[in-house]
Amino acid sequence: MISDHLRNITIHLSTHRWADLGLGVLGKPQGPIDIAVMVAQAVLLALVLDYVHMLWLRYKMPPGPFPLPILGNTLLLPENKPWIYFEELSKRYNTPVITFWIGRNPTVWINDAWAASEILDKRAGIYSSRPRMVVFAELGNGQDGMLNMYTTTATQRERWRAHRKLMHHGVGVQSVRRYRSFQNDESRIVAADLLASPGEYVRHFERYATSVVSIIGFGRRVERWDDPIITEVIANMHLAADLNVPGKSFPMLMETFPWLARFPTSIAPWKRGLGRKRGFNFFYALADEAAQKPGHDGSFVKHLFAERAKYGLRDEEVSSLTGNLFGAGSDTSSSTLITFILACCAFPETLAPAWEELDRVVGQDRSPDFADEPNMPYVRAFVKEVFRWRSVAIIGGQPHAPTQDDYYNGWLIPKGTWTQGNVWAIHHHEREFPDPDRFNPQRFLADHEDGRPFPGERGYMTFGWGRRVCSGQALAEQGTWITIARILWGFKIAKKTRPDGSVVEVDINNYTNGLNMRPQPFECSITPRTPRTAATIEQEGRQARDDLEQYRGETKYRMSTFYSRNDRAMDKYGDDAKEE
Repeated sequence: MISDHLRNITIHLSTHRWADLGLGVLGKPQGPIDIAVMVAQAVLLALVLDYVHMLWLRYKMPPGPFPLPILGNTLLLPENKPWIYFEELSKRYNTPVITFWIGRNPTVWINDAWAASEILDKRAGIYSSRPRMVVFAELGNGQDGMLNMYTTTATQRERWRAHRKLMHHGVGVQSVRRYRSFQNDESRIVAADLLASPGEYVRHFERYATSVVSIIGFGRRVERWDDPIITEVIANMHLAADLNVPGKSFPMLMETFPWLARFPTSIAPWKRGLGRKRGFNFFYALADEAAQKPGHDGSFVKHLFAERAKYGLRDEEVSSLTGNLFGAGSDTSSSTLITFILACCAFPETLAPAWEELDRVVGQDRSPDFADEPNMPYVRAFVKEVFRWRSVAIIGGQPHAPTQDDYYNGWLIPKGTWTQGNVWAIHHHEREFPDPDRFNPQRFLADHEDGRPFPGERGYMTFGWGRRVCSGQALAEQGTWITIARILWGFKIAKKTRPDGSVVEVDINNYTNGLNMRPQPFECSITPRTPRTAATIEQEGRQARDDLEQYRGETKYRMSTFYSRNDRAMDKYGDDAKEE
């Protein structure tokens, strides 16, 4: 057995006589050459023992490709969309859970809904922590915020619970019901914007999603699609999303060679600028600015500042919590709505049942409201299929890490192991979702023949698992439903037809490569269903703007200039970027 071979190698190395290594009598070095030989042999011994340890872990852990010394399986990583590769490995080894080595560190990928439920949901108390993340955490957002925080000690767990409690006050299941009024109004404005300029649908969705979280966070809406809060913050979210996808090029190669992260950023081009720490963060400046303004006492940042002394919140924590709010509701929600448009173009046969249900329940003289949801099972299924078909958080968000050694099906998952749910593989498993690339809302209707058992009542795992489930899940589900229902009610969505009559095809697999994926730009046709729906959209849009007037406002801060070394006029928050 492999364990016997490894034991023999270890015994042989540990009992080797120094004299046999050419170090002279009693192991004393005889000169510079002997010292160099001794150092080289010590390094070699350390490498061999380390590799023996890797192979011993591989023997006990879930199956996967054979790792090389030091490099592990890093060279096997594809350039794009590694979640598809991990799905293929799961099929190759005929196991729901695989081990893949990033350098010397094993990572566990869960490619099955039932295994994910068993490990990450039912054992949530064990898998509530995070692993070491060199790029995204240590060099990026830090490991002290709620998103990346360790929970291996009682002190860490207590701190994380405090952050979670504060976040639940902002976007928890009970809290988001308070936001239905302005979320509904913002959705009406999206419909009016699509009527006026349908070709700018991406920008309209980004404005809508960012405005909703800005009202919740700061008591201030975002009126224009070109507001820097949208363009700069979402661009920053996209960059951050790219920093947590396993890769074999820099900066992600630092996960394989973490010692490279120790070099100063100024002399380490492979760090791509990561590792710079600022005295004040952009999101703290936004929060402090909003907290000083009168009115909107129910905003999230005013709650944070009111509770600051109670929880002993540092500036960095206020910044982190505020930034998490944007991360939980802006980029992800807009990307989901873009996927919705793509699905309508690629699978037009799914629209007629939605129109029939909407006309029967709602009519054409008003658009849908939250009260209509219980009476529209097909539209509910349509939204669920959007979440399932091309999930935004394609690998389930940040990785989990067990706080103790754990076993699944007899396989070891060591303490601290990077443990990731592969949402792509889970949502494209033929067992639960036959013909998985087909967009088919019928699969979420109870009486449909394709219905299969699935752990959890929602039928999808888009928002993660256990205690680390996405904080903004309730907000995203609520907002996505009302916006999709309203757009389905008001518009015909189809592939674009060129002047010569030819059709512009869409590619359902042409997505970005980040942690939060979205479709690459594509052309489409968005036109009002009838003159009556168009008139209703215009009237409701005007009324919504009047209703939202109370949230008018603008920030003086811009992310593009906030961290500029040359901008000295940005009052106390324009501090120079300093390296840690």
